[in-house]
Amino acid sequence: MDPAGRAAPPSLNALRAFEAAARHGGYVAAAQELHVTPAAIGAQVKGLEAWLGRPLFHRLPNGLSLTAEGRAVLPSLTAAFDAVNHAVRVMRAVGRPRSLTLAALPCIAQLWLAPRLPALQAAFDLDVAILTRDDPPDYARDLVDLGLYFGAAAPAGCTTVVLSRDDLFPVCAPVLAAGLRDPRDLAGMTLLHDSVWREDWPLWLARHGAGLLGAGLLGTGPLGAGPSGTGPLRPAREAAFSLYGIALDAALAGHGVLIGHSALVGEALASGRLVAPFGDRVVAGAPLRLIVPEGGEEGWLAPVIRWLGGEGVRAERRDRVEGG
Repeated sequence: MDPAGRAAPPSLNALRAFEAAARHGGYVAAAQELHVTPAAIGAQVKGLEAWLGRPLFHRLPNGLSLTAEGRAVLPSLTAAFDAVNHAVRVMRAVGRPRSLTLAALPCIAQLWLAPRLPALQAAFDLDVAILTRDDPPDYARDLVDLGLYFGAAAPAGCTTVVLSRDDLFPVCAPVLAAGLRDPRDLAGMTLLHDSVWREDWPLWLARHGAGLLGAGLLGTGPLGAGPSGTGPLRPAREAAFSLYGIALDAALAGHGVLIGHSALVGEALASGRLVAPFGDRVVAGAPLRLIVPEGGEEGWLAPVIRWLGGEGVRAERRDRVEGG
């Protein structure tokens, strides 16, 4: 109670806990977003319900469901927190005008962004923070200026710039390429791949020459036959890596044939450290996109976006060629 005898309003933490739990449909994801425990989220929500005098969630065996009261209050809370997050972005831009935060898949950060980072910083005199995240951020909530992810479409509330195609095709060290003339020559080879992108090899082989028969991560039975109908291909062994960069290092060392992503293996191909033994036999994947939260393309980020979209990268390549 305040001095006038009125009930104190609910805490900001309680409101945030309810809004996050309602948006995610559970306490666990809300806790991850707010960097607290699920028990803390539950306690805050219960306190808010006690203040309101009505339940905000139906507690179900498989999660939470909003009550009528919860549905009524959620939109205004979400709009309010979105407005606060926007204000924080504005304050951050005013206080740290030369600071850029990018979220990216670890492999994109390592293999696409890192080689371009010195030139980007030199072009714009930026302090850059790179957040490597397998799951894309919530661009409306997280303090992220730009994202770098593969995808077929823009996330809600964002625009995107396609930075490059991402074609799938086998790559290997030159020492292994001499014995690879046809996709079926992959029989007996070690096939390297990212453990998350486990469908890359089956997809390429089904399209270009052979199905796949294996007992490990690549499948448990035939995934299709080659155009000649000669049956599925059986690799000697597989090697799956939780980081694509490690799989690439294994390919560079000659330990097997990697299913390459063109957006990630370009430098190794250009230098000749890797080769594509089957030429232009590729499968198109989702393109590499620069993700721009709403409004970002209109402010100080606009020239950075143009640079990442190709202008600065092309200029950097011209400088390298002209400089020998």
